[in-house]
Parts: sequence; C-alpha cells; structure tokens
Amino acid sequence: MGAQAHLKYVRISPRKCKIVCDLIRGKDADVARAILMATPKAASELMVKLLDSAVANAENNHGMDPGSLYVCDTYANPGPIIKRMMPRAHGRGHRINKRTSHITIDVAERN
Repeated sequence: MGAQAHLKYVRISPRKCKIVCDLIRGKDADVARAILMATPKAASELMVKLLDSAVANAENNHGMDPGSLYVCDTYANPGPIIKRMMPRAHGRGHRINKRTSHITIDVAERN
C-alpha cells in the first residue's frame, strides 16, 4: 500500500504529461525528482510539486521512510475539454480544444 497525490484540472494536454510520467515511473523518489528538475518540459514543473506532495503524504499520513520511497505508478488522464472558437474566412468558425489533465503519482516503500 502506497501514498498518492492528485493534481486535477491542470491546463496541459494529457499527451504532454504522459511523456514526463514515463520518465519517472519505477524510479526512486530522489532520482525521479532529479530527472524532473533536469527535464525541459512544461509538465515537469507541475510533476515536481506533485512528487513532493506524494512523498510528504507518505511520510506524514502513512509513516513511511522518505529515503526508501519509489514511484510505483504515475499516470495522466484527460479532464474536461474547454471549447473555444477561432474566427476563420467567410464568416466561419473553427473549434479550438483546450485540453485539461488529471495527474496522479503513487509512491511506495521499497522492500
């Protein structure tokens, strides 16, 4: 049993978040944080805060040792899509989809 942290309704596409999620899945928490700090992606800044929150949840709520934690699972699911219109030629309008994400990080202790 591990600890989780959720970040909901983030204004970034889940496709962009999944790239960063794949980088840290299965890594130790301190190694994952170092990877995120060195990754030049927009989602990595959000994921650093989320990883810190998951580690704090594990330490405070579940009494786990922060030195032995690893990222057992992380995923980004699509949230609601904000729909906007962009004016086009001849009075038409094309739809712009502004996608949102729900990101989750699970951490657990290594045995």
